[in-house]
Amino acid sequence: MAIGVGRPVQRAVCPKVLVLGPARNAVSGVSEHLNQLFGSRLSERIHLIHFQVGSEGRAESRARRLWRLLSSPLWLEWWLVCKHIAAVHINTSINHRAFWRDLGYLFVAKALRKKVVYQVHGGVLPMEIGSRSALLRYAFSACLRLPDAIVVLTAEEESQYRATAGDTRVFRIPNAVDLVPYADFGPREYGQGTIRLAYIGRLAADKGIYETVEALAILVRRGTAVPLRLDIAGTGPEESHLRERVAEYGIGGYVRFLGAVFGEEKRRFWREADLFVFPTRHDEGLPYAVLESLAAGIPLVTTRVGGIPDAVSEGIHGVFLDAVSPASVADAIAALVADRERLRVMSAACRRRAAEQYGIARLEHQFTELYTEIFIDTHGPRGRQRSAPAKHR
Repeated sequence: MAIGVGRPVQRAVCPKVLVLGPARNAVSGVSEHLNQLFGSRLSERIHLIHFQVGSEGRAESRARRLWRLLSSPLWLEWWLVCKHIAAVHINTSINHRAFWRDLGYLFVAKALRKKVVYQVHGGVLPMEIGSRSALLRYAFSACLRLPDAIVVLTAEEESQYRATAGDTRVFRIPNAVDLVPYADFGPREYGQGTIRLAYIGRLAADKGIYETVEALAILVRRGTAVPLRLDIAGTGPEESHLRERVAEYGIGGYVRFLGAVFGEEKRRFWREADLFVFPTRHDEGLPYAVLESLAAGIPLVTTRVGGIPDAVSEGIHGVFLDAVSPASVADAIAALVADRERLRVMSAACRRRAAEQYGIARLEHQFTELYTEIFIDTHGPRGRQRSAPAKHR
């Protein structure tokens, strides 16, 4: 297992927490979350140690993957016993692969009487699981009673996990974004020139990227008064088909495929963007792309999926699609780009939203509260449940 540690701290007084998750250099939202935890001031109070799980960020054969799956619970047991780990922080998603894999780690940690923080990064909601069969509902509920705390990202998840997890404490801690790279952006000033539409994320069908490309084709055929361009950042299984579709629609001169962007390239991507188009149907948690869009002051055309409605208000930070289709995406884009003043007002509201609720300081504060409560363990009855604390900049 790949192991990493947080920044140097005074280890004698810091409890050790083993943080389970994908490779920190992988291109994924969970990896971004891990990097935020390890780079934050939380690691000055808690000795964070990374224990890599999952296939993201690995190049391995089937045989090696099978060996890793079979041996990793044993490696986890060794670390918990020999390294005097106080707690395990499991980062998971509720899908058929991650849930069952991470359930094994949960059983190992509880068998060794370790504190467990079980953080859910999107996936199927408990009520949907419960609707499939009574037995599955009972088994899922029983598993959720094992951790000492469950962390969720969205208000809807918080409500459903509280109704399903029995006495287990539930904390809502939304994702955060580093505001420093966007500090000098300021609200967008929309002139009369070209409007740059932006998409960033995995190039997968359920992310709405096909609808976005076809919407641009519709707008080009309509002959809109405003020149449009579309920048697509990211990689994924649909990239070659998307390129074919762009050529088929005859809009190659309007679209740029940028590949994965990081650091200064990502800053440039957001600085050049005017409108973020993200009509996702995926089982999202709270996508980092949405938070980055807010921080950069870029209004959105998006959907009411996962935690997006928690972060984005209709008509204030962007617009929601009631149904995802190329025509509905095209109509939403056309309505926004026709009103530049509305876009300017939305841009300023986006930046305020990010600064008030989605900075790293708030994330640090909430996780500090969570770990303090778990390690001190003087909260009274185990059934006490917590939502997100007040706003922190």
